[in-house]
Amino acid sequence: MYYEIFTQMKKQLAQVDKWLDAAVSHAQTKSFDANLFLALRLAPDQFAFARQIQIACDTAKLAASRLSGKDAPPHADTEQTVDELRARVRSVLAYLDTYAADDFESAASRSVTQPRWEGKTMSGADYFVEHALPNFYFHLATAYAILRHNGVTVGKRDYLGALSLRAPA
Repeated sequence: MYYEIFTQMKKQLAQVDKWLDAAVSHAQTKSFDANLFLALRLAPDQFAFARQIQIACDTAKLAASRLSGKDAPPHADTEQTVDELRARVRSVLAYLDTYAADDFESAASRSVTQPRWEGKTMSGADYFVEHALPNFYFHLATAYAILRHNGVTVGKRDYLGALSLRAPA
C-alpha cells in the first residue's frame, strides 16, 4: 500500500513541472519575471509559493525516509528561481525513484517522530495517514491555488495528471 501511494505522490510532484511551465508561459505573455511567483501567497500569514513546493517535496521524501528507515537527502531551502525550484522537485523525484515496494514492508509498525513533536511518536501507519498525506496534499493544493489565483492557466487535469482510465471490457 505505501509504495503505491508514494507512486501517486511522485505523479503529483511531477505535475509541478507542468505548473511551472504554465507559470513561465503566463509571465512571458504578461511581460514579467516568472521568478516573482516564488514569493506570492494567498494570505499575508501564509507561506509563499516556493515554500509550499519545498514543504510538499520534504513531506514526500521524509515520509518515504521515515517509513523505510533510509536517509533522505538534505535540501537547504534556498531556491530563488523557477529553475532552482524545478531542480528541487526533480531531485526529490529522483530520490523517490530509488524505492521499491519491499522498502516499506515494516512501515506500518515503525515508530516515527520529528523534532517539533517534543519526543512524542506515532506509528508509521498513523503518521502516514494522519500527517504525511494530508500535509503533502495541503501544500501541493495551496501552491496550485497560488498559481490559479495569480492568473496562471492550470486546471483540474493539470493538478491530477494522467489517470489510469481503461475502456470497458
